[in-house]
Amino acid sequence: MIRQPETLVLLLAGGVGSRLNLLVESRAKPAVPFGGLYRIIDFSLSNVMNSGLTRVGVLTQYKPLSLMRHMGLGEAWDLTGRSRGVKILPPRTGSKDSDWYRGTADAVRRNLDFLEANPADEVLILSGDHIYHMDFYAMLEYHRFKRADVTVAMMVVPRSEIHQFGAGIVDRDNRIIDWEEKPEQPRTNLASMGIYIFDRNYLLETLARDREEVDFGSHILPWAMAHDNVFAYPFYGFWRDVGTIQAYWEANMELLQPGTCLSPEKWGVRTNVEAEGRVADRAPARYGHGAVVRGSMISAGCTIKGMVVNSVLAPGVVVEEGAEVRDSILFADCVIESRAVVDLAILDKQVRVGTGAVVGSGGRDARPCKLYPTHLYTGITLVGKNGVIPVGQVVGRNCVIRAQTGADAYPGAVVPDGETV
Repeated sequence: MIRQPETLVLLLAGGVGSRLNLLVESRAKPAVPFGGLYRIIDFSLSNVMNSGLTRVGVLTQYKPLSLMRHMGLGEAWDLTGRSRGVKILPPRTGSKDSDWYRGTADAVRRNLDFLEANPADEVLILSGDHIYHMDFYAMLEYHRFKRADVTVAMMVVPRSEIHQFGAGIVDRDNRIIDWEEKPEQPRTNLASMGIYIFDRNYLLETLARDREEVDFGSHILPWAMAHDNVFAYPFYGFWRDVGTIQAYWEANMELLQPGTCLSPEKWGVRTNVEAEGRVADRAPARYGHGAVVRGSMISAGCTIKGMVVNSVLAPGVVVEEGAEVRDSILFADCVIESRAVVDLAILDKQVRVGTGAVVGSGGRDARPCKLYPTHLYTGITLVGKNGVIPVGQVVGRNCVIRAQTGADAYPGAVVPDGETV
C-alpha cells in the first residue's frame, strides 16, 4: 500500500489587526464577525476541512479568548477524532513576559515542539484573517510536482495596492527569483497571499539557522530564494484582505451584490453555531406589517418592523417601527429604536440606538476621523460593543463611539464629523 503524503497545518491567528479599530478591542482579528453568521477565521478553517486536511495547530496571541470559545474542539469543521484534531497553541513569550511574537517565522519557531510532535511531509502555513475560497490540496500537488522547498500562494492585484503586500518576481517556470516586501515602487503586480507550503525538514532547518530571522516575507523567503527551490503558486479565485475598516465594510457589502462571487454557502463555509450567541437556538427572523427590506442579509432571531436597505444584520438585531438602517453592518443583538436612523455605520454587539437618534448624519464626504484619519475617512462611523446612543442624539460621519459608552458620556446633542466619544 502506497503511503499518502501527510500535511500539518499551522494557522496564524495572533495578529493585532489594529486598523480594524474598535472591532478588535475585545477580540483577535480572526474572531471578528463577518457576514452576519460567520467569523473571519471560519473561511480558513473551512478551506482546511474542504481540502481534506485533518491536523491543525492554531497559533494565538492577542486577546485569544473569544477566538478560543468560537473554535471549541473543532467539531464544527470535522476536526475531532482519532486521526484528526485542532490544537489551540496559546501565546508563547520569550525570555520576558512582555516579549510577544516578533513576526510570523518567530511565532512558528516558538511552537517547534508542536511541529516535532506531529510528523508530516509538508507544513501548510496560513493566515486566519482573510476572506477567501481555496483548494489547498491543489496547491499541495503543485508543490510536490515542482519538488519545491517552499511554495508561496500568489495572485495578481492592482499595482496601486501592491505596497500593502509582499511581492514576488518570477521566471517562466514560476520560480521566485526576487522579492519585494511592501514596495513603494513595485516591479510586479504579483502579491503574496500569506499562504506557504514548506517541506517539513526544510522548515525545521531554516528556523534553527538564525533566530533573528523572525518574518517569512522579510527574512525567510529572500534567503530561501537565493539558495533553494522557491516557487509561486498562481491563484485565480476569490481572496480579500479585510484588514482595514473600509475593506471590511466593502467585503460585507459584496455579499449583497447580485451574482457575487463571494458565496460562503456555496463554498461550504461552516461556523460554530453552538458558540457565543448560540445561533442554533435562535428563532427564524420575524417581520412586522410595515417592514421594508431591500438588498440585505437578515440573520435568525432578528425582528424587523422598520426599513433595512443594503445592510448585514447578525442574529438578534431589532429594528423597531419607523427606524431605518442603510448601508450598515450590525453585530448581534443590536436594538434600533423607533424613528432612529443608522446610515453607513458598523455597530458592534448589543449596541442600543435610542428613539429618534441618528448614527451617520450629514454628507458622506465629511472630514476624516481626528484620532484615526487612516481608519475612518469614507463616512463610516463605528460604535463599540454595548455602546448607547441616547434618545435624539445625532452622531456625524467618521466618528468613533467607544465600547460601553453610556448616555451620560456625550458632551452635547450632536457629535460632529470626525469626533470620538
